[in-house]
Amino acid sequence: MNKKKLNQAGFTLLELLVVMVIIGLLIGYVAPNYFNQLGKSEVKVTKAQVNALSKALDAYRLDNGHYPSQDAGLNALNTQPADETNWHGPYLQKNIPPDPWGHNYIYRIPGDKTDYDLFSYGKDGKSGGIGEDADIYN
Repeated sequence: MNKKKLNQAGFTLLELLVVMVIIGLLIGYVAPNYFNQLGKSEVKVTKAQVNALSKALDAYRLDNGHYPSQDAGLNALNTQPADETNWHGPYLQKNIPPDPWGHNYIYRIPGDKTDYDLFSYGKDGKSGGIGEDADIYN
């Protein structure tokens, strides 16, 4: 009777630990860069949305001679206010989106610096802040 030696395939515990350490180091290096880029892209999206909403507000003003009232707010870009006879909207193709962090954009008329203020409070949803938490104005 021939006895065959069985070859057992597999990895040793040491080999598995080495691979896990390497994967952990890679994740530790890549993850912060990924999340940093994600935060920057959210700020860029917010700036682009504020810019698009500002252009829609300017188109509203051209038709009506003034910006929407504080009471009508940004909804006047999609729904005709009862007192507007020259409204030729909707001025946006879609409903007004929240900012990338899920907060509503703030519209104030009259504004502090221009005819109106349009802004997002940033990631933290609070006034002020730096980085991703900074307010983003028109």
